[in-house]
Amino acid sequence: MNLAAIDSWQPPADWLRIRVIDAHTGGEPLRIFLDGFPPPQGETVLARRSDCLARLDRYRTATMWEPRGHADMYGCLIVPPEREDSDFGVIFTHNEGYSDMCGHGIVAVCTVLLETGAVPAVDGEVAFRIDSPAGLIRAWAEVDAGEVRSVRFYNVPSFVQCLDASVSVPEIGEVPFDLAFGGAWYAFVDAAAIGLSTDPENTTQMIDWGRRIKAAVSDSVPPQHPFDAELSTLYGVIFTDQPRHAGSDTRNVCIFADGEVDRSPTGTGVSARVAIAAARGEMSQGQVRVYESVIGSQFEGSVAEVAEFGGHAAVVPQVRGRASICGRSEFLLDPRDPLVDGFLLR
Repeated sequence: MNLAAIDSWQPPADWLRIRVIDAHTGGEPLRIFLDGFPPPQGETVLARRSDCLARLDRYRTATMWEPRGHADMYGCLIVPPEREDSDFGVIFTHNEGYSDMCGHGIVAVCTVLLETGAVPAVDGEVAFRIDSPAGLIRAWAEVDAGEVRSVRFYNVPSFVQCLDASVSVPEIGEVPFDLAFGGAWYAFVDAAAIGLSTDPENTTQMIDWGRRIKAAVSDSVPPQHPFDAELSTLYGVIFTDQPRHAGSDTRNVCIFADGEVDRSPTGTGVSARVAIAAARGEMSQGQVRVYESVIGSQFEGSVAEVAEFGGHAAVVPQVRGRASICGRSEFLLDPRDPLVDGFLLR
């Protein structure tokens, strides 16, 4: 047996090759495309996202779905910026499609760019201006001896659509919820109020109930973004709960896209919860809360600025987290493979 032959083997010329680097933020994966994903067309990041869905979606399914990915995989395509003073743009992908914004993704992509040397890792704070489909994101990475200690970012203006609403959900009953935007739309449900455990061993039930509640809220109170109908889709349900870990103030368990479970506290979800707390008078500018995830990883959230957005009283949240690089791969798409574009089982 000559195992060295495997290392020197090259795939046939008609096979597609996609290179990626993998990271995670608080346990939530981010697969960043390096080569092989064709550049989407359009003048804005939102237009390029639409082009990905229209022409290039096989690259998403091939790398997010099995056998190269899994039901909870998450990805990022770095694209040119749409603003003259921005550094780059991002299009985030998942099992169902493409996100409006992603907080854990911002933390991870900044970390990867610095720790791989794509951007010089100068000690101190390194600033980024990033164009997302939801708008401009300002981020700062704390660098010490070439290592990214944390990344904080100012999200897009975040606001509440409704507080203390309620919806009847089949097989669950009456479910109270708040609806808010933090770069993506979420319905927030107090887990204890509906008798739901948010411990990791109850993930199957959380996925089931999250899907049911998402469908019911989408039908009863559709999200309304003030400027763009493409940003008016309910992304997920976040179950809030008492924390399980020292140093945390509260708990976020996010069920998003097609039943994905966020391993992190969810950066856009933290942003929307900051907006809710500010609207209720429970959180003032500069006050920091620590949000934990289903596995206990933590993000810090605070009100960085007070704003007005499309007629809404809004806040600009600051979220802080930490990411780690965990892999690098080249994926191969054999045109003879009947499952070449991927499949998904839950």
